[in-house]
Amino acid sequence: MVSTKQLGEGKITTLIIKYSLPSIVGMVVTSIYNVVDRIYVAQGVGSLGLAGVTVGFPDMMLVMALTGLVSIGATAIISIRLGEKDQDEAEKVLGNALVLLLILSVFITLGGLLFLDSLLTAFGASEEILPYARDYMRIIFGGIVFQVFSLGLHNYARAEGDPKTAMLSMLIGALINIVFDPILIIGFKMGVAGAAVATVFSQVVSVCWLFSRYLRGKSMLKIRPQYFRLSWSRVLHILTVGTPAFFKQTSTSLTAMLLNRSLQTFGGDLAISTFGVVHSVNTLIMMPLFGISQGIQPIVGYNYGARQFNRVKKTLFGGIFLASCLSVAGFLLIVLVPEHFVLLFSDNDSALMTMAVNAMRINTIMLPVLGFTVISANYFQAVGKPMQAVILNLIRQVFLIVPLLYFLPRYVVPGLNGVWMAAPTADCISTLLTVGAVFLEVRFLNKMENDYRTGKDKLEQAAVLAGK
Repeated sequence: MVSTKQLGEGKITTLIIKYSLPSIVGMVVTSIYNVVDRIYVAQGVGSLGLAGVTVGFPDMMLVMALTGLVSIGATAIISIRLGEKDQDEAEKVLGNALVLLLILSVFITLGGLLFLDSLLTAFGASEEILPYARDYMRIIFGGIVFQVFSLGLHNYARAEGDPKTAMLSMLIGALINIVFDPILIIGFKMGVAGAAVATVFSQVVSVCWLFSRYLRGKSMLKIRPQYFRLSWSRVLHILTVGTPAFFKQTSTSLTAMLLNRSLQTFGGDLAISTFGVVHSVNTLIMMPLFGISQGIQPIVGYNYGARQFNRVKKTLFGGIFLASCLSVAGFLLIVLVPEHFVLLFSDNDSALMTMAVNAMRINTIMLPVLGFTVISANYFQAVGKPMQAVILNLIRQVFLIVPLLYFLPRYVVPGLNGVWMAAPTADCISTLLTVGAVFLEVRFLNKMENDYRTGKDKLEQAAVLAGK
């Protein structure tokens, strides 16, 4: 049985490490098994197979967007309700969220399978790439319910102060995927289909592990069938708070689609294969940052609900510092030894090596500041302020990257280098805007802290006078 008392009383630095470390480990392991998928596909099938899996990336982002609409929204609300000592309402949110995840799974599966070829073509699949992408995504969509529930249950475990279970679920799934990838892709010669089967099977095991936590009575919150009945006000609240995650992932999917099409225009199938390498390396660097943002979410949400605003600020700044250290370290690795990363995917494709090294060095120029932007954007979601998070995400992913992908390669930095420059240029501008948003939020927290203390002092004085 877990306790949330420590969230409001424990030392902030210790809590950040305690809650972030499992999330970091889990996210890194998850990113590793996603990268391992691509490594084995690249080695066992070739660059076209890698391109096929890469083209499916926008589809996966859409799935994560719809899942995040429910899971991230419910996670933030559960954390806040636990901070307010309202466990019954937290369990009602959990029950409604599970039903919403099931409904989403049905719609995603049907939509994905019915419109698969149209989606993949829209996302940049050429005639050569399409068969590989189809083989991979057909199996992924067939087992999408397990991915949806894996993401949801993982977040709910963190919300109630049980990061270890969340980490273990990711470790179990990752290890199974890593073991079965070479067996199915190379041993049974299933190609990209083998990678998809390994992924789905690993998610099945992960979901079973997470559900067993409730069945064994190891969770603070209980799954109560009477709370499966949807409350429309509660559903609306979940979806509202989850909107930033939805827009973030949807805009990421849109960006990936436009990026694939731009890469196809200026570099062909080789450029899409290169993006598969670049994205895999970026994932390894970025996932620890997302792990920190997930780790501090229950700390921020609980203390915000408990009106301990000074602890909220300390958690925010501590998360930014830790994430910035990791992002700088990742930047140095990519700049100094990019070839070592590319060699994981191919040791005999000189064209891929040359293009990937160049792309990585351009694409990661702004990596040192991404620790700050990732933590800051997710902070607003953790405290139930979706509008700020939505605006920050949309500015980068839509209002900046979309026009930059069009104008840079055509009018500023001609050709493929202009495509690679779009993301860091957008990061530079959005970072400046995020600094302003965080400054205003800190001022707000200071005011709330002062108002709360003043009100508390007045109540204590009134109690003393009443006693006299």
